[in-house]
Amino acid sequence: MNWLEVSLTVNGELAESVADVLARFAPNGVVMEQSVQFINDVDPGTPAGPITVRAYLEVDDQLEGNRQKLEESLHYLGMIRPLPAPSYKSIADQNWMEAWKQHYRPILIGKRLLVLPAWMQNPDPMRIPIRINPGMAFGTGTHPSTQLCLELIERYFDDRLQRFGPPASSMVDRPLAVIDVGCGSGILSIAALKLGARHCLGVDTDIESVKNAGENAALNVIGEELILGHGSVPEILQGDYAFNQAPLVVANILAPVIIQMLEAGLGDLVESDGELILGGILDPQMESVVQAARVKGFHPRGSRQVGDWAALSMER
Repeated sequence: MNWLEVSLTVNGELAESVADVLARFAPNGVVMEQSVQFINDVDPGTPAGPITVRAYLEVDDQLEGNRQKLEESLHYLGMIRPLPAPSYKSIADQNWMEAWKQHYRPILIGKRLLVLPAWMQNPDPMRIPIRINPGMAFGTGTHPSTQLCLELIERYFDDRLQRFGPPASSMVDRPLAVIDVGCGSGILSIAALKLGARHCLGVDTDIESVKNAGENAALNVIGEELILGHGSVPEILQGDYAFNQAPLVVANILAPVIIQMLEAGLGDLVESDGELILGGILDPQMESVVQAARVKGFHPRGSRQVGDWAALSMER
């Protein structure tokens, strides 16, 4: 099936009325897009500026009639408040997931890790594969922030290897626990377990992300060693899960959210002498995150950066 996209860019007062008109003729609803304005480096962002309203009409024998009725409805609305002329663009339908798969390739991370699409064979048996079926969750391995966090997690386990030697083959003899706040697809939790952790707790406020993380864990033959839950820092601190502290805690989210989490007790999840790995930080935001962590008793141990994105390792 092909589609005809119709769009109008209007101010906030008109956006809802335009959306109501378009929705009468669009079987799959409408989309509204607006820019985001950031006041400072800790501002989560505020919608600002004009809004573009889009809808998609089925290309069939009813198209011309539906288009004429839509334009008539917009004309009547424009008699109340002036409207711009709608823009039209033809969209060819396709299997977006299959098209996406054709362009997704294995990603080499650090010295030992390999992020691998679930449907692909491991091209490098010398690396540790992390199989990911992205679904709807954040953390496919393609984003610089995720890659930087994976590098810091790998470095953490490499340092442990140098200090304590290799872990025993039995999972019982691997005492390290990890907490992953905002686990998304589960990629960081899975990496930590494959690198040597015995248990990992991954939580997210998006229930769909929790489900996606569970599916990705199964792809990597990971079972009860990964505990997944719907929640964030408060739920962990109040004892909703098997443990509420760990020597390694990771949070790959966004700088403003990390700062809020530090205020809410993120640092209390880290054991004495433990490490906190933070990602999703833009370069201008680094100092704000470092200062917020210092107030909670942490000092910088290391960092990684690619372009504008950075990840930090903070030690308690």
